[in-house]
Amino acid sequence: MDGILVAYSGEIFIKSERTRRNFERKLVDNIKHNLKARAIEFQLKKMRGRIFIRTNQIKEACKALEPVFGIAWMAPCYHLSTSNLNEIVEFCRKNYKHWLNVGEKFAVDARREGKHPYTSQQLAREIGNVIRRKVDLSNPDKKIYIEVRGDETFIYLQKFNALRGLPVGTAGKVISLISGGIDSPVSSIRMMKRGCEVVLLHFHSFPLVSRASIEKVKELAQIMRKFQKRIVLYLIPFGEIQMKIKAKVDAQYRIVIYRRLMLKIAERIAQLEGAKAIVTGESLAQVSSQTLQNIYVIEEATSFPIFRPLIGMDKEEIVREAKRFGTYEISIRPQEDCCQLFVPRHPTTQAQLKKVLEFEKKIKVEELVEEALSMAEKIVIG
Repeated sequence: MDGILVAYSGEIFIKSERTRRNFERKLVDNIKHNLKARAIEFQLKKMRGRIFIRTNQIKEACKALEPVFGIAWMAPCYHLSTSNLNEIVEFCRKNYKHWLNVGEKFAVDARREGKHPYTSQQLAREIGNVIRRKVDLSNPDKKIYIEVRGDETFIYLQKFNALRGLPVGTAGKVISLISGGIDSPVSSIRMMKRGCEVVLLHFHSFPLVSRASIEKVKELAQIMRKFQKRIVLYLIPFGEIQMKIKAKVDAQYRIVIYRRLMLKIAERIAQLEGAKAIVTGESLAQVSSQTLQNIYVIEEATSFPIFRPLIGMDKEEIVREAKRFGTYEISIRPQEDCCQLFVPRHPTTQAQLKKVLEFEKKIKVEELVEEALSMAEKIVIG
């Protein structure tokens, strides 16, 4: 094998020419970053809908490309510096015994990009004629893929599906609230998959509780670096503010007030970072603060768009994605969630906006926002 053939996500391919070029440029940058981070030696060539990465470290390179959003699939491949039909056929005749065991059935999947003195069907037929194995187009044991692109040919036997999506950095910047639990890391990575650069924001109640959530979020941020080359994480001490809320807000309404205050702080950080939206890990009706009525009341606290990538997913679906992204084992470790501090067993599921605004007058919300921002810690990872 000579390297890896990479196929763009179909979403990139259908963009306008100018937009597609920008997306391709960002995808190439992200690929190069991941390969260099693993000290992989490579040469890269961009083609229409494809990227060819020439490297001797194929296994390591495939591993490096796995978390790159914008890739549809990748394939370890042979590269021929020719589009000559006879030369392609001869290469396959000499090598097919390394690809197909005796008794295995095969099919040839041939396609071309550019002008050639033969059709894709003729190419597939000529290759099939020199392979002394049984052809089965309906149910082959293996496929031999041939792509002729201009004056070059790529031959591969396996395609490995990738994460698809859009290259990180093509869709703007967002602030994502991350608790350290299962849901919020998944919602953050889902926004990366849509091309967003994600800035993480974590609220904690240390020293009223342990540092467990802080350490978990730092570990989760390290995992997210696989998907986004640089992670900015804000840590906001929230415990003293919660004590002030506890003194003046009915217990049933505290979690709604907490969440509204978090959005107000997130909005300010978004303005500092040049972000255009706020992301949460809410799933409709999963917990008391995520009923439709409470979401309505909480969202009123900010004028920023709020994205909820998990809103229609159930817990099992979210857990599957957490395992797929590699965040699950960290997320399930015990921690004290700041949103549960000073909250009764049965908080309200039907908060009334008028009552919430009355409570916020008592606690002087804007002063609390300024207090939180003055204590913010910014960490850059990567």
